[in-house]
Amino acid sequence: MAAGGGKSDDFQPFPVKDQLPGVDFCLSSTPSWPEAVLLGFQHYLVMLGTTVIISSIIVPLMGGGNVEKANVINTVLFVAGINTLLQTLFGSRLPVVIGGSYAFIIPTISIALSRRYSIFVDPHRRFKASMRDVQGSLIVASFFTMVIGFFGFWRIISRFFSPLAAIPLVILTGLGLYAQGFPQLARCIEIGLPALVAVVFLSQYVPHFLKSRRGIFERFAILFSVAIIWAFAEILTAAGAYDNRAPQTQFSCRTDRSGLISAAPWLAKSSVCCTYRIRFPYPFQWGRPRFNAGDAVAVIAASFVAIIESTGTFITASRYASATPMPPSVLSRGVGWLGVGLLLDGLFGTGSGSTASANPSSIFYHLVGTKSIVGKFGAVLASIPLPIMAAVYCVLFAYVAASAGLGLLQFCNLNSFRTKFIVGFSVFMGLSVPQYFNQYLLVSGHGPVHTRSTWFNNVMQVIFSSPATVGFIVAFFLDCTHSYGHSSVRRDSGRHWWEKFRNFNTDTRSDEFYSLPANLNRFFPSF
Repeated sequence: MAAGGGKSDDFQPFPVKDQLPGVDFCLSSTPSWPEAVLLGFQHYLVMLGTTVIISSIIVPLMGGGNVEKANVINTVLFVAGINTLLQTLFGSRLPVVIGGSYAFIIPTISIALSRRYSIFVDPHRRFKASMRDVQGSLIVASFFTMVIGFFGFWRIISRFFSPLAAIPLVILTGLGLYAQGFPQLARCIEIGLPALVAVVFLSQYVPHFLKSRRGIFERFAILFSVAIIWAFAEILTAAGAYDNRAPQTQFSCRTDRSGLISAAPWLAKSSVCCTYRIRFPYPFQWGRPRFNAGDAVAVIAASFVAIIESTGTFITASRYASATPMPPSVLSRGVGWLGVGLLLDGLFGTGSGSTASANPSSIFYHLVGTKSIVGKFGAVLASIPLPIMAAVYCVLFAYVAASAGLGLLQFCNLNSFRTKFIVGFSVFMGLSVPQYFNQYLLVSGHGPVHTRSTWFNNVMQVIFSSPATVGFIVAFFLDCTHSYGHSSVRRDSGRHWWEKFRNFNTDTRSDEFYSLPANLNRFFPSF
């Protein structure tokens, strides 16, 4: 009997679970088609925020206006739907969306601000010329990523992964994007804060009040919240609440200031007189790609960051999909198809590379992603004020990514000072180093690494501006070198929990979750 008269079982720690319990839809089960479409549309809304932010940053610097920005957004959404379909069918087979990545913003801006475009007087010609250079760099970077994945190099590296090294990676995959949360929300506090309250209340409190088993509010909290607060923002805009406010406040708060709705056509005019057709984004729509060695090296560095960040997303998705840890062969296969996605980004001209983002509904994203071919559809939804989407990110980045990372602590020995040091030091450095690099860039106009070689400066800035990349490099290095010969290191790091998943056929659940259809195994085998 334990002290106090209770049973000793009452004081035992919670058992370790290599699969997350309590998940409604795991990899081996699917919702009904109507529910799947709604879940996919919900994730479509989430993806719009990132897509609009990235396009709003890079397109004006490239010389484009609202028309070009609307076309780029529709292209990104269209290609993201294709890439997601390829990844969920042939790649990792996890519920992840392949969408825009912030890692590619720095090399894209560097290309856009290059002096070689000073000869162009027409902004549209300058936009197309810089876009063709970005396309060429993305195509080169895609082959780098495909080689890393399909030739098994990432499989070799991932065999040395442990839960301890994965914890900072997964945590910083979410926490590293904190700047897209409350700082963006606060740009229009009167709609951003109600949106945050609505998401938390509908997803966490209402289900317990109603005690419903169907999980309506948990699954569709984002749809309900965005619809309610968007309508509220429309009322404020129509009532003239922002008529006399500062231009920046009007841009963040008003629902009619994005410029996308008027710029995006319902249909594209055909070359045949007086006829119209639905405009599909198509390869080389901006012209023939051009290749520059220095630009390509910087984009390759961004693709390396995207590989690391996507690895954290894959780990998160496998956890929240109630699957087992990914075998290294499947992880490498997913990275290879991430390279195929980069190739499509370069061919279609999205202006930025892609990475993986996790959401349980994202496997159905391709069902609604292709709706972006009708310009007004994507433009109307893209006019949702960004503070509303920032409120959604405050919940998703914390709940999906950070919570999944902290959940991996159960596999490690938390009473080990080695474990405490590696986790704490890597997370701190993963937040601190990128903060230094980003602040230096904002103040000085260039990064702390400032040599005559622009491509080298961009490579350093891209790598050390990514919290997930810095945190993972620090944690992986320390886990592989610090007291490695000690007998307890393997158990303290949790390696023994993932040992049975190192090979694809060791655990039967790996075949259940990650194997390709029988007729595709001979074309895309597991390494």
